[in-house]
Amino acid sequence: MSQSVVPAVEEKQLDTSPTLTFEEYRFYQGESDVKYELYKGKLIPMPTATVLHIKICEYLVYQLQRYLAEHNIDLVVKTGLGVRTDEDKSRIPDVVVCTQSLLEQAAARPGAGILEFDEKPLLVVEVVSENRREDYVIKRGEYELANVPEYCLVDPKRGKQKIRLFALIEGEEGYTYTDFLPGEEMESVVFPNLRLSVNEILDPPLVEGLIKAEQAQLQKAERLAARLRELGVDPDAV
Repeated sequence: MSQSVVPAVEEKQLDTSPTLTFEEYRFYQGESDVKYELYKGKLIPMPTATVLHIKICEYLVYQLQRYLAEHNIDLVVKTGLGVRTDEDKSRIPDVVVCTQSLLEQAAARPGAGILEFDEKPLLVVEVVSENRREDYVIKRGEYELANVPEYCLVDPKRGKQKIRLFALIEGEEGYTYTDFLPGEEMESVVFPNLRLSVNEILDPPLVEGLIKAEQAQLQKAERLAARLRELGVDPDAV
């Protein structure tokens, strides 16, 4: 006698994790070595960064800080600073550029350091993770909704390497984007004089080496200035 075989049906995994309000998220204390973003009230653990990811972020912070100092622009560059993108959503971009006053407002509030929805950073940077759709589609939509003027996406994946720059352009509806490929220079919309080598961003030198090289140049210049003074020459007049 034949018997019918009932196909096995996989049980759907029920999401039993708690749904948090934004204020609950601000004060949430999870595992000490894990950072969490908030998406539709759910905690999203952030993956541990690769060494390349860390190097890219450090390099961009270094170059952005140098650019702001050279042009005497009163802004700050931070990592680990949260950006609220909706009522129940909050992200932790790899790099955030904002005004000092916004940073101080975030610091004055209890709980995690997060810019509120109406506290708009000028630029956020994300290094593409394994979840590519999240960075290219979901976060893009959130930053656009939050009216962040510029969203820089660094994609170091072999075969797909590029910098994609989303920007709010006057007269355009929503983000428009430009891809910058290896061998080119990335040009910012928010900071029009900022140009960075795509190759260096994707495969950056150690910041410690850059700082040592700068110090060596300063010391060389100081020795030259001292020698000129010994010869009775004003180095500022040369």
